Amino acid sequence: MNSTAPSDALSIDQIRSAPKAVLHEHLDGGVRPQTLIEIADEIGHTLPATEAGALGDWFFEAADSGTLERYLETFAHTIAVSQKADHCFRIASEAAQDLAADGVVYAELRYAPEQQLLGGLSLEEVVEATLAGFEEGQRLAEKAGNKITARTILCGMRHADRTLEIARLAVAYRDKGVVGFDIAGGEIGNPAERHVEAFDYLRRESMPFTIHAGESCGPESIWGAVAVCGADRIGHGVQLIKDIDLTGDEAKLSDLAHYIRDRRIALEVAPSSNLQTEGAESIETHPIKALYDLGFRVTVNNDNRLMSRTSTSREFHLLSETFGWGWAEVRRCTENAVKASFLHHPERRRLLEEVVRPAYAALEASESDAE
Repeated sequence: MNSTAPSDALSIDQIRSAPKAVLHEHLDGGVRPQTLIEIADEIGHTLPATEAGALGDWFFEAADSGTLERYLETFAHTIAVSQKADHCFRIASEAAQDLAADGVVYAELRYAPEQQLLGGLSLEEVVEATLAGFEEGQRLAEKAGNKITARTILCGMRHADRTLEIARLAVAYRDKGVVGFDIAGGEIGNPAERHVEAFDYLRRESMPFTIHAGESCGPESIWGAVAVCGADRIGHGVQLIKDIDLTGDEAKLSDLAHYIRDRRIALEVAPSSNLQTEGAESIETHPIKALYDLGFRVTVNNDNRLMSRTSTSREFHLLSETFGWGWAEVRRCTENAVKASFLHHPERRRLLEEVVRPAYAALEASESDAE
């Protein structure tokens, strides 16, 4: 289904000009290095480097160690600077602005408020400061000519015991900017099934949720997230490829893989992050192409822009360079993300019909004219 040859890859600037949607974006994984330095200096927190470029390099290199556990250790610094209301506000505002400047028109940013209580804030104060920051970020982004809608997914930590409490918090702030729930943290040894009480509660409250699964664990983790817990989407999900036999002329899918594809359960794939945590061995062998070609609802995400030194435009550029993806593939993944978003249906429809589809129709027409 490639629409261009790899040598004709879309540039980052070209992709930046197109509207994009992001479903898997950790707020504490996208803090600006300079912001980290300024807040750390204010609160007396020691960082590995005190110059923005060097600090950005440290985060990327530390996260590039090859394991999810080492990757997660880098968050100690970004969490440390997220303990005061004004800092939560600033980080959220800047995240919305940075994504908008990259051409992202819709983003669901997730974070774990239970990790932001060391400065004396309550869970509610963390959420309210962050939501206010997103509002400010949206306003400033639109003022700069880059309109974005930013919404929040609240995370419970899968190795802790507060998931039901955080699920209740998400429901309490429904339609105030919070659109869903997730569990985050180390996947190994912390199956989603341990938190089924929280997921049962969310289903009773008709609140959508996604679950990190199939990142560092195999299909059994995805099965637990979908079959036991009832996830609406899967965070990463790349290990699902182990349940698909690609050796013959026609792919053979397991019952689980069929179910996920048939039910249009979206996969929140983050290619660069997957390489860092060994969810994939190389970009050339990344499962995203096979999953896309087989018709899974694939979406393209950043996961953590700071740790992966990336942006949504860069992720699509990487896929365009590697697999020859053109506007057709970027458009389909973007539409997949909007359709799988936790927005209400009228909002999804408006975003598709008024923003996404007209823009890609113009881009594809311009490409045809150039030929």
